[in-house]
Amino acid sequence: MATLTIDFETYYSQEYSLTKMTTEEYIRSHDFEVIGVAVQVDDGEPQWFSGTMADTEDWLKQFDWKSSIALAHNAMFDAAILSWCFNIQPFMWLDTLSMGRALHGTEVGGSLKALAEHYNLGVKGEEVIAAKGLRRRDFPPEQLVRYGQYCCNDVALTYGLLAAMGEKFPAMEIKLIDLTVRMFSEPTLELDADVLQRRLHQLRASREELLENFDEKDLMSNLRFAEILRTFGVTPPMKKSPTTGKDTYAFSKTDEAFKALLEHDIEQVQSLVAARLGVKSTLEQTRTLRFLEIAGRGKLPVPLRYYAAHTGRWGGDDKVNLQNLPRSSPLKFAITAPKGHVIIDCDSSQIEARTLAWLAGQDDLVQAFEDKEDVYKIMASTIYGKPISEITKDERFVGKTTILGAGYGMGPKKFQAQLKNFGVEIPLVEADRIIETYRNKYNHIERIWKTAHGLLPAIIGNHGTAFGRGGLLQVDGTAGIRLPNGLYLKYPNLQIVENPETNRPEFVYDTKRGKSVVVTRIYGGKVVENVCQALARIIIGWQMLKVAKKYKVVMTVHDAIACIAPKEEAETAREYVELCMRLRPPWALELPLDCESGVGERYGDC
Repeated sequence: MATLTIDFETYYSQEYSLTKMTTEEYIRSHDFEVIGVAVQVDDGEPQWFSGTMADTEDWLKQFDWKSSIALAHNAMFDAAILSWCFNIQPFMWLDTLSMGRALHGTEVGGSLKALAEHYNLGVKGEEVIAAKGLRRRDFPPEQLVRYGQYCCNDVALTYGLLAAMGEKFPAMEIKLIDLTVRMFSEPTLELDADVLQRRLHQLRASREELLENFDEKDLMSNLRFAEILRTFGVTPPMKKSPTTGKDTYAFSKTDEAFKALLEHDIEQVQSLVAARLGVKSTLEQTRTLRFLEIAGRGKLPVPLRYYAAHTGRWGGDDKVNLQNLPRSSPLKFAITAPKGHVIIDCDSSQIEARTLAWLAGQDDLVQAFEDKEDVYKIMASTIYGKPISEITKDERFVGKTTILGAGYGMGPKKFQAQLKNFGVEIPLVEADRIIETYRNKYNHIERIWKTAHGLLPAIIGNHGTAFGRGGLLQVDGTAGIRLPNGLYLKYPNLQIVENPETNRPEFVYDTKRGKSVVVTRIYGGKVVENVCQALARIIIGWQMLKVAKKYKVVMTVHDAIACIAPKEEAETAREYVELCMRLRPPWALELPLDCESGVGERYGDC
């Protein structure tokens, strides 16, 4: 099967560019124009073409896309152009940007320039800078030739990256890249503009009504604002004052925990925080407006960033982050299946807690999951020393919070705060007792934290060692922890430093956030959390490919998979999806998996 490497060069200007617009908005704009395109067949010479959109379509269709693998760097962009503008869908998509992110994380950088330099493939040109503001008709002949050479060089570099990274890249992950690209480039979900208009009106009216009840003193006084947040069940974020060293409210524009409340599930909290920060609209309003704009242009492309987190999980992209769309958001009812179809949304149940118990060899907990027992009541029974049959709803909730929260080494203070966030207040001494009860009951889980902590000096010292059930995970020198899919959990620049507050040594590694590098603390419990999230993501990805064999997967949100199916076979499709999401991968046959699903013509009905 041939590999067709492709790269589009398109018109852009000061205002009309991908730095100021989403990919979807940019390509679907009336201002969009292809200046030229280069295609390389396998390892042959790249070919450049520049002409009208109609001529470009004719030129592109000389290639056998249906029987070929298409390759690009940032394939979401090129795939969308190929599909939306020229109605061409290849057999499969490969993306060197995604591959580089999975293999190197943030160590190298995801740009074509950075990866090409890393692999010593050549130098990316800068002719694109001179093309700013030029339509195809505006290019002098010599400049258009140079632009074509620049584009052909990009294609050659991209193919070179595939050759450099392809051999070590897992086949399963290649299929997941293809699936991720197609969620965006071949959209099927639709948006109900009427629902969105009503929601926007409701949000604006609700904000106005809310803010009428509070004056500027309420919003700007730390004490008053903290009390207002508490009335909505929100614990005000705190920080150490740099001047006094005492705890104070973290209510400034630079406080990440405070800014995170702009994405709170309760829209009134979003509105209050936005007003305090001087933000004109809430996240929900901004998202509703964006959905309305997309609805006016066509179907909803689902932009997902493959390997967004170092655990491999997907992240939101293109300013449409369905990953942080609240479960109860009315916007879900605006997302609809195409006519004659339904959406099936299936969520893996307690997958991290199950994976943790299995990985740690906590076989009594594994068996309880296997037997479909209520593990939350079992935990509560141990905490409160009473029979399972007598456990109350509130006690079960504490058991649930313990099972889902204490598995990675959470301490009593954090556990107490977590319960408080859910409206359950307990003394610190009681939180300490519950944490100790959990660790005594599930001592294999506590033991795996200590084992995982020992992996960190092994990585630094370039020592190979096995970890987890049956030696599933391997520390492969400084590369990190080798996962069952062949990729690695990495800790860039892992080192031991002295904590200035405790004067004790601790392990830290570098995390890149935007253009800055943040030093991040790492310890045994956190390693186990990273590993369990990575394993859960591998399982979800493996199951997703099983679902995709029969039904079109349209999105994945955290541990859930959504696909569409013809309305007449809704129940059959639902049974098939649930079957896929209970399948156990070959490397974890003793791991009991379960799921819950919903079906509806609207995403909100699932």
